[in-house]
Amino acid sequence: MEPEIIDLQNFLNKMGAKIEGAGTNTIKITGVKKLKDVSYNIMPDRIEAGTFLCAAAVTSGNIKLNNVLPSHIEPVINKLEECGCKFETNKNSIIIDSPKRLKSVDIKTMPYPGFPTDMQSVFASMLSTAKGTSIIVENIFENRYRYVNELKKMGAKINIEGKIAVIKGVRRLSGTAVNATDLRGGAAIVIAGLSAKGKTKVNNIEYILRGYENLEKKLNNIGANIIKER
Repeated sequence: MEPEIIDLQNFLNKMGAKIEGAGTNTIKITGVKKLKDVSYNIMPDRIEAGTFLCAAAVTSGNIKLNNVLPSHIEPVINKLEECGCKFETNKNSIIIDSPKRLKSVDIKTMPYPGFPTDMQSVFASMLSTAKGTSIIVENIFENRYRYVNELKKMGAKINIEGKIAVIKGVRRLSGTAVNATDLRGGAAIVIAGLSAKGKTKVNNIEYILRGYENLEKKLNNIGANIIKER
């Protein structure tokens, strides 16, 4: 039921496919003999959008995010509001105004339109320095807390019990050498490094590059200081 599936259906149908039901729990595909060439604009990446909002939130930032569909990330916006962030949303843009220190929140990942599992690690990273204790329940995928040991190297206080992560916020993380364990876990480490004291070196960035285009350039454009080593 995710919006990406609806977008894929629209793309294929424009090529001449016969697909219906995307956005529901049943999709019907009628085979055709041939598909045709088309020009198609892919929908904005909602996980990338959520990642940039968290980057702003963890650094007490104020940014405007363009080419985004706020309706696709309502659960992310709602949780950031609980953290103390304020928003101004338009049809294709979001302005976030972040507090000096975030407040703790509880999160349960759910299938769309619930809170996305792909934002779980990024939020855990952000909440590592929030005031209070946050609890995250991962209901979609197993073994999705591999990044936690890397955050602990930076000073995060996180305990894992099965599918539950208990995060006790600290004032500040400290930069050190860490490893990206997967795509979203790698993004979480970058988010942690933005607000950490000192330098953070992230290894195995090929995981991150698989899902984020020009991540360091985009973050540097809004005030980050990131150097990508070849």
